[in-house]
Amino acid sequence: MNLYKTFVALATLILSAISPASATDQNIIRLATTTSTANSGLLDYLLPKFEQSCGCKVQVISVGSGKALKLGEDGNVDVVLVHARPAEDAFVAAGHGIDRHDVMANDFVVIGPANDPAKIKGDKDVVAALKKIASSQSKFISRGDDSGTDQMERSYWKIAGIKPADINQSHWYISAGQGMGEVLAMSGELRAYTLTDRGTYVSYRDKIALPVLLEGDVRLFNPYGIIAVNPKKYPDINYKGASALISWITSKTGQQAIASYKVSGEQLFIPASK
Repeated sequence: MNLYKTFVALATLILSAISPASATDQNIIRLATTTSTANSGLLDYLLPKFEQSCGCKVQVISVGSGKALKLGEDGNVDVVLVHARPAEDAFVAAGHGIDRHDVMANDFVVIGPANDPAKIKGDKDVVAALKKIASSQSKFISRGDDSGTDQMERSYWKIAGIKPADINQSHWYISAGQGMGEVLAMSGELRAYTLTDRGTYVSYRDKIALPVLLEGDVRLFNPYGIIAVNPKKYPDINYKGASALISWITSKTGQQAIASYKVSGEQLFIPASK
C-alpha cells in the first residue's frame, strides 16, 4: 500500500509540473516539440535568442510529433513545433490548435552500413529502397513512437505494399519506441539501416559512422510547423506567450537565426516562413 501511495504521489507531482495550472505564469511558455529540434541542437541555439528578446522562459518537452500534439490536445502545453503535416492539419481541424505557420524544412535520408547489404546506395526511390531492405532482410531500426519520422516511414511501407504487422513479426525489423538520437545510436551499434531527418543525423554522424545511402526523393521532404493551442478550449494556457514565440520564429530575425544554425559547417534547416 505504501508503494502504491508513493507511486500516486510521484505521478501527481509529474503531471502537476505540466498541468494547465502552471500556465498562469505568463513568463513561462510550454513548448512541446519533436526530438529532432532538440537532438540537432537547434533549440539550444534558438531559444536563448528568443528568451532574451521577450524576457520569458521556454520550457521544452521533447517527444515525437504524435505525443507533442497529444500534449497540446490535452492542454498540457501552450504551443507545439512538429513535423507531421497530416496530423497537424487534423489537430487544427479538430479545434485543438490555431494559427499554424510554416517554420522550416529539411529532408529525410536513409542511412545504413557502408557495405550496404540491401544494395540501395545511389537509389532515388525511397519506397523501392525499403522493398530491397525487406527483401534482403537487412536489419532496420524504426522509431516506432508515432513521431513525424515514424509516421512518414509507415507511409512508405504502405506504398510498398508491406504491412506493418508482418514487419513487426520479422527478425530483421526492430521497432525501438525511442527518439531519433537513441535510434541513431542503436543503428550505429547494430550496423543497421534507418530513416532519419538530416538535421539529427548530421549532429550524430561522427558518433555512429553510418553513411547516407539514399537521398533526393521528393517524398523525403520534411516540413515543420508551429501551432498555438486553442485558448477557447483551454482559457488558462499562455496564448500570449505562444503567439510571441510564433511571431518571433516566423519573423525575419527568427528565420535568419534558423538559417545561420550549422553543424560542422552544414546548414541543417531551411527557413520556410512566408
